[in-house]
Amino acid sequence: MEQLPFTALLNKYFGGVALALLHALHIQPKHPETPITNFVAMEILVAIILVVFFVLVRMRLSVERPGWLQHIFEGLHNFVQNQSEEIIGHHSEGFTPFLMALGLFILLCNLIGLIPGFESPTATPAVPLGCAVASFIYYHIQGVKRHGAGNYLKAFMGPFGSDVPFIMRIILKPMMFIIEWISNFARMLSLTVRLYANMFAGDLVTLVFISLVPIGIPVLFMGLHIFVSFLQAYIFVLLVTVYLAGAVSEAH
Repeated sequence: MEQLPFTALLNKYFGGVALALLHALHIQPKHPETPITNFVAMEILVAIILVVFFVLVRMRLSVERPGWLQHIFEGLHNFVQNQSEEIIGHHSEGFTPFLMALGLFILLCNLIGLIPGFESPTATPAVPLGCAVASFIYYHIQGVKRHGAGNYLKAFMGPFGSDVPFIMRIILKPMMFIIEWISNFARMLSLTVRLYANMFAGDLVTLVFISLVPIGIPVLFMGLHIFVSFLQAYIFVLLVTVYLAGAVSEAH
């Protein structure tokens, strides 16, 4: 594995700890000498950058003289909040912190690959899958909290009322339950493939044109890559918001 400079730095100082942790979990790394891979290192870097930004914003919060950083984050927060309120309805503000953190993490993961010496971790399938699994668990937990475990699970059996013959309900409810859960698991696959495929293709096309025509043309594709990065982060958050709406709505 060709290590990025930041990956080499992490392996130098924390490789032993990472290897011990992997062995404790009975996981055998492909390269024991470099247990921290590039995409994991990039995720760590993105998380550090976000924490630093959040701390800076928190330290400089001001009602009378808000800075440019506060304006940016307030704008992003209001955008996510307004969108979730339109889709989920009232009392959706409790979901905004998760959606904001998810969107900013994906966006920064998408964009960091444009910096020489770094790569987009979302161009590796494990990272979009991790985001999709976290979202899957989150919206189901919120659904259980809103409706209770029993009512939430019953909703997956379909809206069959007393007007449907008893024998048909006995047959159809288990089928609906299985179909609904397959559909929910398919959401994880859809979120993963959409984000991974777009970011991998964007990185590959940009790299090819930089190799063939190093001046001028790659700038256009880098601009397209930036647009796709914002678009995919927005789509991911939008879909998770829709799934949340379905999980917590009274009509679930």
